[in-house]
Amino acid sequence: MSTGLMSTPLAGTTLVAALVLLLVLVHRPLGAHLHRVATSERDLGVERFVYRLVGVDARAEQSWAAYARSVLAFSAVSVLLLYALLRAQAVLPLSLGFGGVEPSQAWNTAISFVTNTNWQSYSGESTMGHLAQMAGLAVQNFVSAAVGIAVAFALIRGLARASSATLGNFWVDLVRVSLRVLLPLAFVAALVLLATGVVQNLSSGVDATTLAGGTQHLTGGPVASQEAIKELGTNGGGFYNANSAHPFENPSGVSNAFEIFLILVIPFSLPRVFGLMTGDTGQGRAIALTMAVLALAGVALANLALAQAGGTVPGAVGAATEGVETRFGISQSATFAAATTLTSTGAVNSFHDSFPAAGGGVVLLNMMLGEVAPGGVGSGLYGLLVLAVITVFVAGLMVGRTPEYVGKKIGGREIKFASLYFLVTPALVLVGTAAAMALPSARASMLNSGPHGLSEVLYAYTSAANNNGSAFAGLSANTTWYNTTLGLAMAFGRFVPVVLVLGLAGSLAAQGRAATTAGTLPTRGPLFVGMLLAVTVVLVALTYLPALALGPLAEALS
Repeated sequence: MSTGLMSTPLAGTTLVAALVLLLVLVHRPLGAHLHRVATSERDLGVERFVYRLVGVDARAEQSWAAYARSVLAFSAVSVLLLYALLRAQAVLPLSLGFGGVEPSQAWNTAISFVTNTNWQSYSGESTMGHLAQMAGLAVQNFVSAAVGIAVAFALIRGLARASSATLGNFWVDLVRVSLRVLLPLAFVAALVLLATGVVQNLSSGVDATTLAGGTQHLTGGPVASQEAIKELGTNGGGFYNANSAHPFENPSGVSNAFEIFLILVIPFSLPRVFGLMTGDTGQGRAIALTMAVLALAGVALANLALAQAGGTVPGAVGAATEGVETRFGISQSATFAAATTLTSTGAVNSFHDSFPAAGGGVVLLNMMLGEVAPGGVGSGLYGLLVLAVITVFVAGLMVGRTPEYVGKKIGGREIKFASLYFLVTPALVLVGTAAAMALPSARASMLNSGPHGLSEVLYAYTSAANNNGSAFAGLSANTTWYNTTLGLAMAFGRFVPVVLVLGLAGSLAAQGRAATTAGTLPTRGPLFVGMLLAVTVVLVALTYLPALALGPLAEALS
């Protein structure tokens, strides 16, 4: 594949086709493995040791409320421990001489990594020592991803079980996903990244002489091991400030393509788990197809936007190349940008702030879809299943069909949970953006004015509330205001939806199984996929269109 700046449309198409083929080949065996993890009654020896260590009865299942309390308690303790580690960094080993992280930034970073957002308002190579990276950030990359998958398992159990008061055991799900899925996959991925040239050491760095005769300090570190789980867990936090545009994190077109594959592989495999656990693989295929259609549309639009040659310089070059890493070119940069914003992955290998207005609008829209195409690990699946519940209810109202999904009736209680789930994130995004634009001190952080400046602020709150973590850039976000408010957006954007999803799961699990009749809306075929696509896009359009019109759309028309 081409890795030059002017990568051809054929190269971009080949990359996308290869990714689709690999994901199709992998989703069945990986989905089957995830299904075994979710349903196995056997515990590994190391798992039994962990259960004894934390005092967990692996055979005791939890109600939805107990499951939710466990998620919140584990996450709260994780935030406190990570915050303490970052603040105390100066007196800990492997600090590389860096001081403790400033309080508002430590709070923001702790919330960011615990919520699987990985938003960063700092330069990793000049702020975090090796211990903070390994024992703090990398650990949260594993367990925050495991929490998302655990919640997805709980919702699937709610749909699959009948007349049940329990949804499984959070601690068992957390430990199993971490030890049986994420750790082995990340180990293999790290070896592959090492082979492509990603750095892995405990060096404090070396001083290199530049072409101009100056000296530049190049920080080393355990990059490959963190890069693997960063992408595999749809985390996205970069070891370096340049993130996946840095040659130590992403050396070549081969490593770039592999990282895109890592981002997508688990989210696209989880619908298989849904189909297997509900005993109807057709339901899983319908969800996977919906994800795929939305993802391919996002990738195509991002490539199309960057391929436009509006303006003198882009016209001379033949594409919009500002902010694009020359090693990867247009197609690999556009596809990477789409993959990271279609999932909850904050990794970037190009400068989204430099994209044409239409390109910036595409990556914004990808996140505004709710991170469901395919979304983050776990969160993408449970987000789309909530939208499926809304779709069934709306369709029932429109055509007089019985509102049922996978044998469960969708009544007032269920639709309240689903509706509140959908409303939380837009409220955080729009209220946060409005507050920032209203305050002169917050506006002072904008490096651009007009529609583009609004897009920068809108992107920041969209990224935070959707637990994405990527940055539009062009916004000086390391201030008390942005560290605090974006941290709150990340926390509420993660945990309020999680509680609502678990409440919905508990309500569904308590029901018996409804028999399929002539009045039941089929939810396995193309018709339902089309309806689910329409509901997803229309809800987003109705919610965010005014904000988009004032930002990227206004900029594009100007």
